[in-house]
Amino acid sequence: KILLADDDPIILKFLGTVLKKNGYDFAVAINGMEVMEKTKSYGPDLILLDLMMPDPDGFKVCRILRADPHFMFIPIIILTALDDNDSRIVAFGAGANDFLTKPFRSTELVERIRKLTL
Repeated sequence: KILLADDDPIILKFLGTVLKKNGYDFAVAINGMEVMEKTKSYGPDLILLDLMMPDPDGFKVCRILRADPHFMFIPIIILTALDDNDSRIVAFGAGANDFLTKPFRSTELVERIRKLTL
């Protein structure tokens, strides 16, 4: 089960198609508060998290999830348009397990998901 967290409907539709094609179950969140709510209710095995989401942003969501003993071990893959080193460093410092810059190859994303959900 994967939680897709992005505020861009085009990205969500694309990710949903990729995940369905590869046999994954998923839920969607469009802002930081919804990510935290759906993490509690849906119980994802992995979170695909955009950094530039509203209320709060992905950096803060990652820190909050890592501080919660119930969710601290859920793998988080960052999917973002930010491709600077500072964003990568902050994301990994916040607890991200992996980082992919948009646009990304769907085959690479699926392999990274498989690696973290084995």
